[in-house]
This record gives sequence, structure tokens and C-alpha cells, in this order.
Amino acid sequence: MKHPSQIILIALFLVLFYGNIKAIADNIPVPIPVTSSAFQEGREIPSRYTCEGEDVSPPLEWGLVPRESQSIALIMDDPGTARGNWVHWVIFNLPPTVHSLPEGMPRLKQLANGEMQGIGSFKKHGYYGPCPPEGQHRYFFKLYALDRPIAEEEEMTKENLEAAMQGHVIGTGQLMGTYTKKKNEGAA
Repeated sequence: MKHPSQIILIALFLVLFYGNIKAIADNIPVPIPVTSSAFQEGREIPSRYTCEGEDVSPPLEWGLVPRESQSIALIMDDPGTARGNWVHWVIFNLPPTVHSLPEGMPRLKQLANGEMQGIGSFKKHGYYGPCPPEGQHRYFFKLYALDRPIAEEEEMTKENLEAAMQGHVIGTGQLMGTYTKKKNEGAA
């Protein structure tokens, strides 16, 4: 006779497995957990990753993506600005075998393994961290598992990437962090 905890684990596995298969069959993106060793969900992003610090990208990790994934994309934005949605980072064509990004990703259009970085609201390639003009802002790191790679465009923006991903998203995840600027000079 199996131990009750073994039965529970087997049942949990079957529920998760069936849920993922059903989600893919129903075209519902499979949830993917996204975390960072630098900050927790809903907590403040350390100043190291902002305009008041070194302004380097934070380390990010995510769980398994659907087996059918052919590429991964990530968008970081702040939807609560007076200017509308402020885009801090656009990165795409990450291999589906990649499950993390290290701290301090280079600000290049094309990275070593063919990954591409688009143009954000700063009109530059790569990560540019939180720099709210006033008050606390929320920053969303949105991960997308895709059933195909994204065709390269001259200057990929968030809007272009979202259009290219339409109908190809098979998994999604999100991490949200906050930031309040400590100094009031040169807000962007």
C-alpha cells in the first residue's frame, strides 16, 4: 500500500499535467512562475536596479515553459505614468531552454546566443530601470512562452513585439515590483 503522501503527490502531478495539456488545447496560456533573487513579488526593487543606482537589470528566474515553446520574450513596463505606459525593457527570442537572466544584461541589440533586445521608451536597446518622477510606481516583468521565434525587425518596440506574438503565446508569467524615487532631481 502506498503512503498517503505518495498518493497526494501522484494526484497533484496528474492534476497539473492534465491542466497544462487542457490549457494548451484550449489556447489558454500556461502559467509560468517568475521570480527574482533581488526582490519579492509586490516589494520594492532595490535601488541598484534603478536610475538612482547602477541601473543594471535584476536577476530573473522562471519555471518550466510548455514543451511546445520555441522562444521566450520578456517585457518590463510601468503602466502608471502620466505619459502612458513607459517601457523599460524588451527582450525576445530567448531559447526555451533558458530559465533565467543574470543580473546586468548588456545593453546590446543582439546578445551572444541570438537573443534580441528591442527599443523601450528610452529609445535605446536593453534594460533601463525604474526612475519615477514622483510617488510609488509599479513595474511589471511579463514573460511570454511562444510557439515560434519572432522575426527580427529593424527596431522592435513593445507594440511591434505584442503584434508579432498575437496568437502564438502558449505560456505567461509575471513579476511585479515597486519603486519610489528617493531624490527629486532629473526625473524621467
